Amino acid sequence: QVQLVESGGGLVQPGGSLRLSCAASGSIFSINAMGWYRQAPGKQRELVARIVSGGSTNYADSVKGRFTISRDNAKNTVSLQMNSLQPEDTAVYYCNAIIVTRGPPNYSATNSWGQGTQVTVSS
Repeated sequence: QVQLVESGGGLVQPGGSLRLSCAASGSIFSINAMGWYRQAPGKQRELVARIVSGGSTNYADSVKGRFTISRDNAKNTVSLQMNSLQPEDTAVYYCNAIIVTRGPPNYSATNSWGQGTQVTVSS
């Protein structure tokens, strides 16, 4: 069993910054990709940023140049630094990780989600 716990959401004015963090715990053999998704009211959940174990990243076009994702493989954590926040960034942000719970030969992995953290950008 694995768990993702997020922290760092809140209310910020337009142009401000927030940093989200997510820690994975439980029966972890290794973690492949880690990422952040968001879901605004009435909209589908969308990918914000993703980072794989080797460090390669990809971002939604809407956040490129403003958000930075990073991870600490030793601590099983992933963070999202969000700068120049705008009202359209308002959403519930979810941490996601592809967690390998058993290595070879009985390989097993799970797609895990955090509980979500609210980010509100408003004056």
